[in-house]
Amino acid sequence: MSATASEMKRPALWTPGDWNAFFGFGTNILVNMLVLTGLLRFVLKMPDSLVFGRILPALGLMMCLSTMYYAFLAYRLALKSGRSDVCALPSGVSVPHMFIVTFVIMLPITLKTNDPIKGWEAGLVWVFFQSFILMIGGFIAPYIRKITPRAALLGTLAGVSITFISMRPALEMYMTPIIGLTCFGIILVSWFGGFKYPKGIPAGLVAIAVGMIIAWGSNMFGLGYGGLSLEGLRGAFTNFGFSVPIPAVNHVFSGFEYLGVILVTAIPFGIYDLVEAMDNVESAEAAGDAYPTTRVLTADGVVSLIGCLMGNPFINAVYIGHPGWKAMGGRIGYSAATGFMVIILSWFAVVSVLLALVPVVAISPILLYIGMLIGAQAFQTTPAKHAPAIVLALTPHLAAWSKTLMDGALGDPDRSRARRHRRVRDREEVRGGFGLCFVGRGAHLLRLHAR
Repeated sequence: MSATASEMKRPALWTPGDWNAFFGFGTNILVNMLVLTGLLRFVLKMPDSLVFGRILPALGLMMCLSTMYYAFLAYRLALKSGRSDVCALPSGVSVPHMFIVTFVIMLPITLKTNDPIKGWEAGLVWVFFQSFILMIGGFIAPYIRKITPRAALLGTLAGVSITFISMRPALEMYMTPIIGLTCFGIILVSWFGGFKYPKGIPAGLVAIAVGMIIAWGSNMFGLGYGGLSLEGLRGAFTNFGFSVPIPAVNHVFSGFEYLGVILVTAIPFGIYDLVEAMDNVESAEAAGDAYPTTRVLTADGVVSLIGCLMGNPFINAVYIGHPGWKAMGGRIGYSAATGFMVIILSWFAVVSVLLALVPVVAISPILLYIGMLIGAQAFQTTPAKHAPAIVLALTPHLAAWSKTLMDGALGDPDRSRARRHRRVRDREEVRGGFGLCFVGRGAHLLRLHAR
């Protein structure tokens, strides 16, 4: 009799809501993989044999291990609590670190040595040290969470959601509004309005399908919405193949010659990882799912280390957005399904084909939706008297985002940040630029002092 009761309480591995979360989170992962692939091929000028034959297969292994582990944690939590609404933590490549390791570590060394392999090896060492910082930090993070108010942890996520998650998708949507706003409307009426599409088709899939129809249909009239073409699609098929991860331990140790340059950024960004992971675990707990901080951080460190030793120069992280995927109906299965999807995308080099098939602007509304939910959560799950502190916590992220735009607009070949800032100050072209620079630095840590 007890065995039968135990069987009845066993959590469902897949629910109808997992389809919504899978297509939403899967497209989020897809966008990050497309951007990452573009950085490797077009910024670092790495050969396709390295990108599709070594890096992406190792990346796929790391992300698969991560999503499977967090699905397992969600299953255990659901089994222990007896609840059916437990949602797995979303995880994948850390987006901020994706750009940092590319532009701060790999690109300068690639340009200096004129050898993309050397840049790749430096990136591997960077992740190697980041992994150990995460594993060690996992044991002190729970104590930091105990003494830190929830508003302090969620306030920074609100800042990130408004700036680095929501703004770019919103701008992309309005640059191609016929696709962006149409897809956004499809998502809003379902995920906020509760409208059900025929036969239970997920809103994320409907939005992507409609975006593809508009983009490819516009080509028939010479309008070219979405920037897709048959020539680009045909060219993408040339990268098809099958590659599995190959150990890259020798390349990791070869990159130690750049250790001095690497540690300058590896240590502070390791601290950033700790704070970001604590924020996201706190966000999940505010949504009703309490995960052990130590296990989350050490898991990120372990899977990142495995990926690094197999040739992946990008670190893993728990993503912002758990409440959003839970609100869509995501439970356990969406995380595991995303892991399988990543294996197919990376081991068979399908990424290049999807890059030429799906307009990115059709995916942007999904990211904007997540940003909206996370920004709202900071106010909805904290005491009303803490609202001014949350608003204050937004300012460092607004400054960091504004400074990123300024640096992009004022960038020049000499690559000297100090000289560039001096020139801006002398010409008084951008008032307050130095203030943005200082306020924007360490935004995740600065907002803690706002409490």
